[in-house]
Amino acid sequence: MSDAVLDLPQQLAEVQAHAEAAGLSYAGGVPPALAWELVSSGQALLVDVRTAEERKFVGHVPESLHVPWATGTALTRNPRFARELEAKIGGKEAVALLLCRSGKRSVLAAEAAAKAGLLHVFNVLEGFEGELDAHQQRGHADGWRFHGLPWLQD
Repeated sequence: MSDAVLDLPQQLAEVQAHAEAAGLSYAGGVPPALAWELVSSGQALLVDVRTAEERKFVGHVPESLHVPWATGTALTRNPRFARELEAKIGGKEAVALLLCRSGKRSVLAAEAAAKAGLLHVFNVLEGFEGELDAHQQRGHADGWRFHGLPWLQD
């Protein structure tokens, strides 16, 4: 384990060690409640990687940063994502938690960040809206909003 990992909050150091042991190519996944605890205590930055449209029409977490993984309705991949993320969070060693709709795009974004040399970029498990349920609806079983964590709508 590197010295940089030892400077992480204990919960994130454990997540990162587990991710490393599991062979993940990024720092690992964090449950929504832990993500909010870390963000609200100033131990991590929350970065929403959804499109601007999703943030506006579905809602977003107050004070979250925004760096889209993809843009537009066609979800065209943002080729500058890693550079924009690094600039927005303040460097390669910053602790960032990535949030998308269901936790899938944020994994891809975290993998890209790790490949670009960002050391402590984690995925927020379950995403903002959660997985689809048996009725093809989100938000009834998991996700940031389901857990009653802070969010607002424009």
